[in-house]
Amino acid sequence: DATTQVRKRDVVLQFGGGLPAGASVRVVQLDNAFPLGSCINGEVIRIPAFADFFTAHFDWAVFQNELKWSWTEPRRGQLSYAGADRLLDFCDRAGKPARGHCIFWAVDGDVQQWVRDVGGDRGQLAAAVGARLGGLLGRYAGRFPHLDVNNEMLHGRFFRDRLGDGAAARMFGEAARLDPAAALFVNDYNVECGGGDPRATPEKYVELIRGLRRGGARVGGVGLQGHVTHPVGEVICGALDTLAAATGLPVWITELDVCEPDDALRADDLEVVLREAFAHPAVEGVVLWGFMEGHMWRPDAALVHQDGTVNDAGRRFLDLRREWISDARGRGDDDGQFKFRGFHGTYVAQVATTAGKVLKAFTVDKGDAGTRLSCWT
Repeated sequence: DATTQVRKRDVVLQFGGGLPAGASVRVVQLDNAFPLGSCINGEVIRIPAFADFFTAHFDWAVFQNELKWSWTEPRRGQLSYAGADRLLDFCDRAGKPARGHCIFWAVDGDVQQWVRDVGGDRGQLAAAVGARLGGLLGRYAGRFPHLDVNNEMLHGRFFRDRLGDGAAARMFGEAARLDPAAALFVNDYNVECGGGDPRATPEKYVELIRGLRRGGARVGGVGLQGHVTHPVGEVICGALDTLAAATGLPVWITELDVCEPDDALRADDLEVVLREAFAHPAVEGVVLWGFMEGHMWRPDAALVHQDGTVNDAGRRFLDLRREWISDARGRGDDDGQFKFRGFHGTYVAQVATTAGKVLKAFTVDKGDAGTRLSCWT
């Protein structure tokens, strides 16, 4: 099937000198290379049940508010990065990379008052934009592998209306100069939902990205937020196909939550989205917009109760994580090789002989062609 073609590859483990007679091999995958992440904030990381579940079951983070301009500079000149620093420290200790969300927000209602107040003066607004880029990326360059540059441009024109059609491309250009290692993303909602929002069709998103590129923007990825209700797999796949074919860019689902009061139906809907994402070659990761009851932006979207126990949706999520882990065992062939087909990711191979056990860590990199790895010489 598509998942097997996209996320697995044939592996040949070579053992120099061959395997001793009767030696058995077991291969255990430690982690899948396809990242699954979650939104966090300063409140939830202090909840032990949240922190424990996040650390155990998620690979990436994104900050709910703490990196947004309205949060770091709610009043002009009064800067505070304390919240973002605390979350970065939490992620560093947990070994989780974080998406940088977001440098700017294109929707008028999500722009803080003082920025709206200076918006009538093009020079002042341009200076504020430059200071925001310099301040944020001067502090955090190299810390966030992804940056959402100007959030929700399909739904807002705040900076474009005041600084001209090339405003967003200039933001991308300056962000690329200040943080050249970061992948610079567009990020928007409803694109994957199919027809309910005429502003946010896949074709409109492609048009936006092409316009940014014509302006010199180095667009590095496409963010689909994924705030969905009753998702349809064929619709999601069609949107992904359109974006991938027209842009050639990697796609992430960046803010996934599935709203459904019935936990069992929510589990089914969540599985639809996750399977479509995992099976599509353009998708490189999925980040949930939270997971714990009482600490979600949208109601009826939780995977976990407040005491840390999982509901039906949470069980489905964990079942999928387990399904996407490979485990193989057997004996080497006459050429001193052990062959298996497994998901991309990190592994440990264990060889057991009468003399004892030997362990070797290895990685199956992304790709669909067979790969040959030397384990022992």
